[in-house]
Amino acid sequence: MRPLLPICSLAGILLACALVHPANAATTEPDWPCMQRKVPELSLAQIWNGPELPDTAKGWENDPDIAKRVRELAARRLPLPDAEQQIKDFAASLPPDKLVPAMTMLEQGLFDHMNAERSRVMSGITRYARKQIEVAADLRKEASELDDLTAKPDADPNQVTQLTDRLNWETRVFDERVKSLTYVCEVPTLIEQRLYQLSKTIADTLAPKK
Repeated sequence: MRPLLPICSLAGILLACALVHPANAATTEPDWPCMQRKVPELSLAQIWNGPELPDTAKGWENDPDIAKRVRELAARRLPLPDAEQQIKDFAASLPPDKLVPAMTMLEQGLFDHMNAERSRVMSGITRYARKQIEVAADLRKEASELDDLTAKPDADPNQVTQLTDRLNWETRVFDERVKSLTYVCEVPTLIEQRLYQLSKTIADTLAPKK
């Protein structure tokens, strides 16, 4: 009897290709696989509703304390409520004449750091998707070659079984990578949301006290 490639494997390839190239993705870039619209970089105006940041805030990397706080607050392993409380505590510890310089520098640092992180993640997603597209093409080619082989009356059953097992395994790995991609697609949005919340907390520390 002619061995058949399991339907789930072929369906997995087709489904994965659909996920790598979502038909209704809000983007004009063919290599962008996520449903979320691709915005390579954020603007400060999208995030910040506090006072205008002075040029001196751009020197945040030269302040070891601010730079350290930026890295700690940006890290998603630190729960957001804890990060917000750290910002409030830091603001409360500052003398009045240091509040605006320090907090605007912290905001600039968080924006620069997290915007760059978000862009790196998005570039990684694009590279990941391109690799998946290449793998999908290889799987379709292997499936076609296996189909041609099994159609031959003198096909070696052992070779057919070996190739079928290999294709099934490669397809399962491919499917798992597609599932991972759907989760990774959420990361830029998570970074953006975190940055917005941290920025809002900083802006609140600079708001006039009633």
